[in-house]
Amino acid sequence: MDELLLVPGSAAARDLSNRSGYDVAFLGVQVPMPILADTKTILLPYTHFSVLMRLDKRLAAVTALGIDGEKLMDLDRSGIQWQLDPRLAEDQQTGEQLYARNDLDRGHLVRRASAVWGDTRQEAARANEDTFHYTNAVPQAAKFNQSLDLWLGLESYLLEHAADHGRRLIVFTGPIFGDNDPVYRGVEIPLLFFKVAAFLQDGELAATGYIVDQTPQLADLPDMPHPGAVDEAPPLGPFRTFQVPVRDIAAVTGLDLDQLVAVDRMPIAAELPTARVKSTWRTLVSPEDLDLDFDLNGD
Repeated sequence: MDELLLVPGSAAARDLSNRSGYDVAFLGVQVPMPILADTKTILLPYTHFSVLMRLDKRLAAVTALGIDGEKLMDLDRSGIQWQLDPRLAEDQQTGEQLYARNDLDRGHLVRRASAVWGDTRQEAARANEDTFHYTNAVPQAAKFNQSLDLWLGLESYLLEHAADHGRRLIVFTGPIFGDNDPVYRGVEIPLLFFKVAAFLQDGELAATGYIVDQTPQLADLPDMPHPGAVDEAPPLGPFRTFQVPVRDIAAVTGLDLDQLVAVDRMPIAAELPTARVKSTWRTLVSPEDLDLDFDLNGD
């Protein structure tokens, strides 16, 4: 049965008209949504998060989420189906046709468990469902999506140990598009993804940046071109996760992250401000490998 596609302005599209999206004042200081200059984008608000879509890629450029750790709820995902965003035309987003009959997962950019919070169960449930829009998905090899406990757990770890404003955290997440990305079913499959966390530390805005590499898994997918080598990435094998200077994420994505570059809490970002991109990436195996200029345990 063909999927029913809804046009912008339809009744279903109006069902999302009350979404307020990412709150730029969530931490008590203004942290604007990153923008991507000279690229056609559209901003889509959901419950607790927003997605900046790249229309040329039919995938998100960046997502922005505010996490209120005091109001998180444990709701399951049973019965929730992935759906297109009815505010966009079909050719402006990537739907089920990319993920059918292969080993690709629909990887959440905004982590479902991080978005599910609220003053009421109804609010949390709405956020839960909103994370299952294809605009919040990126193609990831199944092993990558299901096995990276460290990548998925970074938000929880920082929320628990670093945020001091009512346990609040802002997370920007997105793909990093590169020249070596394979094209599969008309969609460029990003090999790298980034995460930037922003929070208050001792009353001041702070940020940390992370990149994860899924290159080893994609090479094994059937009927997909080999992506080739990722320039200068260290040969660390599968599930490579890095802590990186926020300025490197700005450099490889083109996103305006100047505010967060200035408050990066990775010491080497300040010590080597002109280091070339990728030269200072720190391999992470566990949260204890994080290199930050403050004591996460408060000792």
